[in-house]
Amino acid sequence: MGISTKDILKKKTTDGSMISGGHLVAKALKNEGVDTIFTLCGGHIIDIYDGCIDEGIRIIDVRHEQTAAHAADGYARQTGKLGCVVTTAGPGFTNAITGIATAFRSESPVLHIGGQSALSQWKMGGLQDLPHVDIAKPITKFASTVMSTERIADMVAMAARECFNGSYGPSYLEIPRDVLDKEVPMESVVIPNPGSYRASIKNSGDPQDIIKVAEILSAAERPAILFGQQVWSSRSHNEAIEFITKAMIPSYANGASRGMIDNNDQYCFDRTRSDAFKEADVIIIVGTPFDFRMGYGKRISDNVKLIQIDQNYGTLGKNRDIDIGILGHPGTVLEQISRLLPDGISTEIKKKRSEWIGKLRDLEKVKYEKLLPLFTSNNSPIHPYRVAYEINNFLNEDTIFIGDGGDVVTISAQAVRPKGPGQWMDPGALGSLGVGTGFAISAKLADPHKEVLCYYGDGSFGMTAFDMETADRFGAPYIAVIGNNSSMNQIRYGQLSKYGQQRGNIANKLGDMDFSVFPNIWGGFGIDVTESDKIADALIMARNFVKKQNKSVVVNIWVDPNEYAPGTKSQTMYK
Repeated sequence: MGISTKDILKKKTTDGSMISGGHLVAKALKNEGVDTIFTLCGGHIIDIYDGCIDEGIRIIDVRHEQTAAHAADGYARQTGKLGCVVTTAGPGFTNAITGIATAFRSESPVLHIGGQSALSQWKMGGLQDLPHVDIAKPITKFASTVMSTERIADMVAMAARECFNGSYGPSYLEIPRDVLDKEVPMESVVIPNPGSYRASIKNSGDPQDIIKVAEILSAAERPAILFGQQVWSSRSHNEAIEFITKAMIPSYANGASRGMIDNNDQYCFDRTRSDAFKEADVIIIVGTPFDFRMGYGKRISDNVKLIQIDQNYGTLGKNRDIDIGILGHPGTVLEQISRLLPDGISTEIKKKRSEWIGKLRDLEKVKYEKLLPLFTSNNSPIHPYRVAYEINNFLNEDTIFIGDGGDVVTISAQAVRPKGPGQWMDPGALGSLGVGTGFAISAKLADPHKEVLCYYGDGSFGMTAFDMETADRFGAPYIAVIGNNSSMNQIRYGQLSKYGQQRGNIANKLGDMDFSVFPNIWGGFGIDVTESDKIADALIMARNFVKKQNKSVVVNIWVDPNEYAPGTKSQTMYK
């Protein structure tokens, strides 16, 4: 007899039927809205697969657990729901750690379920036995062992709830093999209903602080706002758009929030953030920390009124002083402030704001014109800025752009303008290489009607490339563009600067790999590009092949190994 949780908190059966731990996992995952798990098989976890088949949960099996973890993270970012990765014990768990750590720094809600040797073999040195929970605790919001089969569903619900507690993040559950395989009477099992036990996460900000912010903003002549990861993760983009429109405030975005605001919106800016932050009288930071990407807050003037809105209390005022810190759901807080702003800004303030916006718009044009020679360079080898520029021109309204690399992401941030919310994905604050393949698989599975393009560095591509076959196996083909300079170039620059030519190329030079032949292994398609004016045609060819053949394409573009992003040259990531 099945368990329904639509209308009641819990329901017990009394017909004497039995259920295994793996099937309880699947039922609990379905209750949490999980429709897909990413995994690599192992003897500790196979009963979960059996349960997922019965519950209609899609099983995506990959070639490396790192890909599975990144895919679960990517699926959470694209759907706004809980992502799920399932790994076997020991090396299966450790292979996934980078993906879970990436989700942790990127505040992505991912549930990692891992196997463990049997409780009956506790501390005996069982196969693949490791202290998984102890290892996972520093990079998760919740980590625990499930000690009894009867508690499995309850513990899944507990871990899932923590993924959305405050700022989002991953949780880890290990389930010993005998706990997972054991069958227990259905009447002994409790399966919580998320609709009944989970409170709203759209918490409001302190009303007094909301009033203060509205008053400050109403009088500001040169305000600016930065939207970070949390704004998109919490699906607060509509409130963000309404806020900047009513407040007449220039907006900037980083991370996953890129693409939320239409590029043609009069309040959307991107290349002048440092200029705006130097001259603004009020700055609002929403959903992003003062970490290395923000110069730990040191790049913001001490004379500005600084307001911070975040879902994590620990982030507010961390690394630098702020004037007002508001703990709350980004969309809810922005809506609160909007309601208190006057319907019409005073004539004097409106004039000042218009001058401010005009000044920033002029600066945007100047900065674009400065970059244009790099964007349109015909140099040979190909300038990496030209690649990013051509990719931007290639993007459709429904293209999801993924950046996987060092300079690849940095340069793309200056050239690529995604055309919709959720259509920019990058490694996030951990700076992980190898995220692209898992992100691409999950993005295509989350919305099969969208086109997915992942721009890799050749170093990052080599880390997870074999799972391109996984993408095709599950009908999720995408375009892989590789900026190939045969180097780990972001690090190489720092080494060359510090140690000179004789020692600077140590441990960062890669072999010349013609990746265009790689997809032939499984029936994909590859294109080799050595000339700048051939990039656009290659991208169009790739798009057409994906559409007609439902197979992935690799576009291998040979770029100049002696060109670097400005941030790389100044080593800002270390400052």
